[in-house]
Amino acid sequence: MATGIVGEFLELKAETDADVLAMQCGDFYEFFADDAEFVADELDLKVSQKSSHGSSYPMAGVPLSELTPYAKALVERGYRVAVADQYETDDGHAREITRVITPGTLLETTDADARYLAAIVREGDVAVDEYGEVQHAGGNGAATARTDRTDHTEPADGSGGPYGLALADVTTGRFIVTEVDDESDLRAELYRVDPAEVLPGPLVRNDDAVLAAVREELSGSVSLFDAEAFAPGRARHAVREQFGWETAETVGLDSELAVRAAGAVLAYVAETGAGVLASITRLQTYGAGDHVELDATTQRNLELTETMAGDGDGSLFCVLDHTVTAPGGRLLREWLTRPKRDREALESRLDAVEALAAGALARDRLRETLGDAYDLERLAARATSGGAGANELLSVRDTLALWPELVSAVEGTPLAESPVADVLGRPDHGRARELCAELSDALAEDPPSTTTQGGLLCRGYDDELDGLIDRHEEVQRWLDTLAEREKRQYGLTHVTVDRNRTDGYYIQVGKSVADEVPDHYREIKTLKNSKRFVTDELAEREREILRIEEARGALEAELFAELRDRVADESDLLQDVGRAIAELDALASLATHAAGNDWTRPELVEERSLSIDAGRHPVVERTTDFVPNDLALDAERGFLIVTGPNMSGKSTYMRQAALIQLLAQVGSFVPARAARVGLVDGIYTRVGALDELAQGRSTFMVEMQELSNILHSATEDSLVILDEVGRGTATYDGISIAWAATEYLHNEVQARTLFATHYHELTTLADHLPRVENVHVAVDERGGDVTFLRTVREGPTNRSYGVHVADLAGVPEPVVDRADEVLDRLRAEKAIEARGGSGRSADGNGGSGETQQVVFDLSSGSFARAGEGTTRGADDSGQGADDSGQGADNETTDDGGNAIDEETAAVLTELADVDLAETTPIDLVGRVQRWQKRLDADEER
Repeated sequence: MATGIVGEFLELKAETDADVLAMQCGDFYEFFADDAEFVADELDLKVSQKSSHGSSYPMAGVPLSELTPYAKALVERGYRVAVADQYETDDGHAREITRVITPGTLLETTDADARYLAAIVREGDVAVDEYGEVQHAGGNGAATARTDRTDHTEPADGSGGPYGLALADVTTGRFIVTEVDDESDLRAELYRVDPAEVLPGPLVRNDDAVLAAVREELSGSVSLFDAEAFAPGRARHAVREQFGWETAETVGLDSELAVRAAGAVLAYVAETGAGVLASITRLQTYGAGDHVELDATTQRNLELTETMAGDGDGSLFCVLDHTVTAPGGRLLREWLTRPKRDREALESRLDAVEALAAGALARDRLRETLGDAYDLERLAARATSGGAGANELLSVRDTLALWPELVSAVEGTPLAESPVADVLGRPDHGRARELCAELSDALAEDPPSTTTQGGLLCRGYDDELDGLIDRHEEVQRWLDTLAEREKRQYGLTHVTVDRNRTDGYYIQVGKSVADEVPDHYREIKTLKNSKRFVTDELAEREREILRIEEARGALEAELFAELRDRVADESDLLQDVGRAIAELDALASLATHAAGNDWTRPELVEERSLSIDAGRHPVVERTTDFVPNDLALDAERGFLIVTGPNMSGKSTYMRQAALIQLLAQVGSFVPARAARVGLVDGIYTRVGALDELAQGRSTFMVEMQELSNILHSATEDSLVILDEVGRGTATYDGISIAWAATEYLHNEVQARTLFATHYHELTTLADHLPRVENVHVAVDERGGDVTFLRTVREGPTNRSYGVHVADLAGVPEPVVDRADEVLDRLRAEKAIEARGGSGRSADGNGGSGETQQVVFDLSSGSFARAGEGTTRGADDSGQGADDSGQGADNETTDDGGNAIDEETAAVLTELADVDLAETTPIDLVGRVQRWQKRLDADEER
């Protein structure tokens, strides 16, 4: 067993569940044994060997001042790093773990994005009380059992929700809690903030679906934390201790689940030793009623912060982001992913954007001033953690000093009568001036990088410090003039006085005159061309200046710590100023884009409508010569079926409608000539789907789950975008599902809906459902050439142009020509020659390449030989069922004379009896699948 310093390291490592331990040894942080090899591989450090009582251990280290970048690199890769610091004792020194740096508690980040730590608690029939006991609901009462950190029982009903969610950004002190209804809402919130670290509660950690979603959809890591921290009593106490005993009730935090999540986050931040709890001063809550619901699928489909390929470039945020500060960019991203439903607040934002867009000179001056601002929210957190240095406090001073300039940029301009002035008026200007002045009086302009070597503070800040500085300067002047005095007094040449770490202060004399030095010179070193000497007086002066420097360094460190604490005490002020700067920057960014891209202010109206005149897609218009289009949705015209060729612009048309709706509820101008927008409570989209085979979900299953979420979640005040439904299954199945979903959305949900489809059969619904209308993307056909006009017109399209799209995509010409032939015969309901290849017949058996007449059976979605087993048999000769109403085997026939067996007739009867108004789409899907199985089984017989 290792002893000595390695043994101490291994003992400390056993105390923590961190992935790696950095232990201070003098001026270095050292890693030993497996940790040394691990960090060497991860960080490209050199490994040496440390001998300890006959054994040798790998060792790697970094200087004290360089731990931060190395630890940051490890943490950003998802590892947890424990730090053990050294302190002095009567017997020498000792070490203890002072902090565990985790992905969610990393303070030293250069990334401008928010960095959230999240905790999730789920409601269920098992909870852990404040003593760590498992409480079982139901039964005969008080049975309890001690539990460990991970062994918890799944709720009996398998329900997924509700969930309590707490989010803390330790880099800014922001703290938000809420309760969401179900797994879909939880995933939407997590996708929106993309936390760096997630703490699953006692039940969530065994919820495979939620954890799988966290690991697959998010970039952060999952950490298990003590179950006791999620206990109701302990969590409630932590929240009250942090924010005050009445704060939770004051801000409307009445969800026990949210309180449990909040308490767990506070406990985790405290346990890791981040030291930022003092910066977490505000408890913010939100609920479903104050923002527009955007599920994770919609956020992806609309490419709000990243494209479908996962890139930031090409997203809506990328296009709109003209911010000049990091907090401004964070706030703009938050606005885009959490649109508001508060019309008064939105009108205020729009007023500000309008004023900034119109006042170009004032806006430019404001943005120029904002560009010099530092990230006050993060600086406040650094101060409260004790990690802020002198340069960071100078950044606080310089940013506070900008406030009068920002006010001056607005005064005397139209901005002074806009909400921009209100934003500037929110922080306490008097406190800001006082703190700025105090920092100006205290801090030296070019301070050293450490707090112990002196030179941090200005003369005049502290009388005792001034006395030390005066005495230091007096001794320094004596030392600076010593060489000249020695030359004059003793007639020496080539004399210098200097100082180094080894020899201290010394008098250096050239060898040519070294024999002429006075007797009181004591030689301490001989060099090639000179000798070094010391005198008793010089040694005394050296001891004096070292005492002064030590006293000055200690006093300055103490005074600086007090100054940093003073700044930490004003963290709420810094956060107020920082948030105001962020809001001004975000508003100016929206105004800059609006002014430069011919965007217009939307009119927010009470009625349920979305009327857009010459609307454009905010991202696509930046890269193409865009064709604007109109849109009209209202109470009488609430459901548009959009038809047209592939690649003609249907998806762009629908997405731009959703994005204009979203931008209006962000408080932004919109890309249109004019827009009247009724506020919505949610935007839901279903746009394509990819197989998720690793999770056992096919394209069709993903599509149906997304459809199910929309049909369950959307309300009459929602906007729904459906880009194809039912394409992943057989033709009749797909049409049935799309038809039923349309009826359900129209009759039951009554949401404003845009539905793009290739099922032209659906266009007939406009003749039967009063709020349904058809629109199509126009195509120009001349001499066999097809041009997509990108213009949306009233009415359904007359046909599809899929073969033309195949030609545009470069499909080989023989395939395109053959597809045209097949398409023509299908439209004419004529049989098609299935051409066999060489060595294989058309039926798939061996042969000599014979051809076979086949027809397409729409009911089964498949081809069959002409005259065999089809439900609408008609080959080129026109032969089919006889006129007697009976098929060849005395089967029932339909009105067209086609043979129908008994099982098919029974299915048709059941289908006729279905009450679509009383049947949910998902139930209908199940019935269709059962009918299909019965028909398939009957065909096999």
